[in-house]
Amino acid sequence: MKTHRFVVVLTLLNLALLIFTLAQLHPVLAQGTAPVLRGRALESVDEEGRVRASINVYPASVRKTGEASAESVLLRLITERGRPSVKISASEQSAGLALVGPTGTKDTYVQLGAWGTASSLRLKNEDGGERVVKP
Repeated sequence: MKTHRFVVVLTLLNLALLIFTLAQLHPVLAQGTAPVLRGRALESVDEEGRVRASINVYPASVRKTGEASAESVLLRLITERGRPSVKISASEQSAGLALVGPTGTKDTYVQLGAWGTASSLRLKNEDGGERVVKP
């Protein structure tokens, strides 16, 4: 009988301890939300660690041809095979959008761009067909 009484008392003590512990728990809350995420680049990766999307800010530079390149921002959306299929770029002098064909193609794309006061739309197929539309 003493063993039974001991087990009951121990069970009640454990239950009281559990209730006390649960009463002390408070939900974990974030310390605060940063109003802005700042950086020079951002990459989104898939489960295998491959970059699938990126946003980069490139500084002004001089190309190998000697042509000056303005500071620009570039957004890339990348296929699972690593091909940047969507590119959107912007700088003070120009802005553009490029949509390219699937992996294995090199001349299938759509380009929409504005450079200074001029703009154009270029459509090109893998078979060599090309059309450029300018206002």
